[in-house]
This record gives sequence, C-alpha cells and structure tokens, in this order.
Amino acid sequence: MIPRLLVAFALVVGTVACGAKTGSGSVDYSVSAQKNYEKGLKELERGDWVAASKYFGFIKSRFPYSKYAVLAELRLADAEFGAEQYLEAIDSYRLFIKFHPTHEMVANGYASYRIGEAYYKQLPGDFWLFPPSYEKDQSATEDAGTELKSFLDKYPDSPYRDKAKDIIVKVGKRLADHEWYVARYYWDRGKPMGTVLRLRRLLENYRGVGYDEEALWLLGRAYVAVDMPDRARVAWTELVQKYPKGDRAGDAKDALSGLPKR
Repeated sequence: MIPRLLVAFALVVGTVACGAKTGSGSVDYSVSAQKNYEKGLKELERGDWVAASKYFGFIKSRFPYSKYAVLAELRLADAEFGAEQYLEAIDSYRLFIKFHPTHEMVANGYASYRIGEAYYKQLPGDFWLFPPSYEKDQSATEDAGTELKSFLDKYPDSPYRDKAKDIIVKVGKRLADHEWYVARYYWDRGKPMGTVLRLRRLLENYRGVGYDEEALWLLGRAYVAVDMPDRARVAWTELVQKYPKGDRAGDAKDALSGLPKR
C-alpha cells in the first residue's frame, strides 16, 4: 500500500508542476513600448508566462508614461492567471480596477470577470486518491459564485456575460452536489432535521441541476421523521405535480395517502 501511495503522490506533484506551460522565458526587447507589448501578447498566446511577464515588466519600467504601461499592468495579471498564480492575479486585477476605473478593459467587465474566473479556477478537482470535491468545504466555490454574480450585476452589457453564466451553472452544480451529500449524510445518521435544513437550502438556491425530484422525496420523508406531516404533504404534492412521470411520483402518491387527514 505504501509504495502505491508514494507513486500516486509523485503523480500528483508532477501534474501540479506541469499544469501550466512556462516556455523558455527568453526575450528580445525592442526599442518601443508598442513592439514590446506586441511581443508580450505573442508570448501570452504561446503560454510562455515568464517571457510575457518580462516584456510587460520592461514596458512598465522603461516606458512608464506610455499607454502601453497601463495595458502592461493588465497583461501582467493575465500572465499570473495563465501561470495558475490565481491569488496574485486576483490582487492584480483588483488593483487595475482600482487605479484605472475608466479604462476600457474595466468598463467592459474584463478585469472583473477574470477575478471571478480566477476564483473558479482554484476549485479542487476530483482525483481517485482523495475524497470527492463535493465532500470538501465549499467556501471557495461560494466565493466564485459571489464574484461572478456581482460581475453580472455590474456589467449588464459585457461581452463576457455568457462565459460568466456558464461558470455560474457549474458552480451551482458543485454547490448542489455538496448540499445533497450533506443532506444524505445527516439522513443516514438519523438526523432528519439536519436533512430538512440542507434540502431546503438546496431547493431554494439550486433548482434545476438534477436533484429536485429526489430532494422533494427525501424532504417529505425528513418532515415526517420530525413530525411535520403538513410540510411533508406540501413537498410530496409538489413532487407529484411537477414530476408526474418521474421515478418518485408513485412513491409520493402512496406516501401522501398514508399521511394523517387534516
């Protein structure tokens, strides 16, 4: 068992180390800010984050009053993002917004969107050696959702809205997975009130991601377990009405018939 764990650990370390392309980092500076900026953009496209950072840093130091110096600040944040230095990128985007609030790349929501995307990129994935991501603390997931929803509120005309919405759907699914896991955890351990609270939260915040029918069925059972038959009736009635051909519709009808008469 120990050798297997060591091999798995080595694989994880290798994956992290190779997760972001870095390229050679070699640069060939030009005499103008524009040329250096263009070279930096090419390195961003290639994924050579080190070389890109060198070009943009050079612009800031040698051409501090050029319009490209301001753009270089933003692109340095992009390079940090590409290198998976997400916390640093978030700080850099925030500073860019703070010091250049009227800049085009702030006004169109780009910098704000990238903050939300950076939060999302930090979320842990699933790996066979570790517990599933839905079993872990979801604070970072909630942060990603909060940032992206704030972005949507602030930038109604941003060209990045569709991308943000796609990520929000993924965030919502992950949070729903967690709520369902915790609800089942409480139920399996004979704590129906904990199940009720988690299922209510799931149904209030994460409808439509695949749990609605099962959540309503279990919610009714949990309400019965805590001696709240009227609320169980509401949950099961909704299930039957919304999912008349679902797998739980028959169970819900039978359960409704067994509830005490009002």
